[in-house]
Amino acid sequence: MPIEVELKFRVTDVDALVNRLTAFGATAGETIHQVDTYFAHPSRDFAATDEAFRIRTVGDVSHFTYKGPRLDSVTKTRQELEVPLSLHDPGAKRMRELIIALGFKPVTEVVKRRRCFALMQGAWRVQVCIDFVEELGHFVEIEIVAEEPQVILARLAIANVARELELRDSERRSYLELLLEHRGGA
Repeated sequence: MPIEVELKFRVTDVDALVNRLTAFGATAGETIHQVDTYFAHPSRDFAATDEAFRIRTVGDVSHFTYKGPRLDSVTKTRQELEVPLSLHDPGAKRMRELIIALGFKPVTEVVKRRRCFALMQGAWRVQVCIDFVEELGHFVEIEIVAEEPQVILARLAIANVARELELRDSERRSYLELLLEHRGGA
């Protein structure tokens, strides 16, 4: 079962972070625009169970994503299940209607610009993404997707990357939680 191992930090100086990433040997990707639409479950409170269900749209591709509860008290390590959907597929357009018909209700959208960098930390391929989240500002996420037996080693690897990038005071709340809190809804 793939587990997403992640640390997130608020960023005040994006240029300095990009310089540190470049010095670290990171390879930059393109900046993309993401819209995440989060849904509430019809019979359980995802805020209480620490789960999330969303549709992420980037260009013509969407992903349904389920995120399970966090598995530790330091990182944002959790099970993540994703199903890709092409917007050109006639069935994909109906999936949103289907989940709403099943009782899921849209909560809000998180809109962001994201630029990801790839780097190696030992044997690990690490993704470092700098996000500008509308209404919230800049953040950086350091992520490894690992199989369950390797989660502890993946946590150590992302902690090492965070130290190398001089990042401190990780943020465990999701963008959804931060946005709802910012709007006075949490």
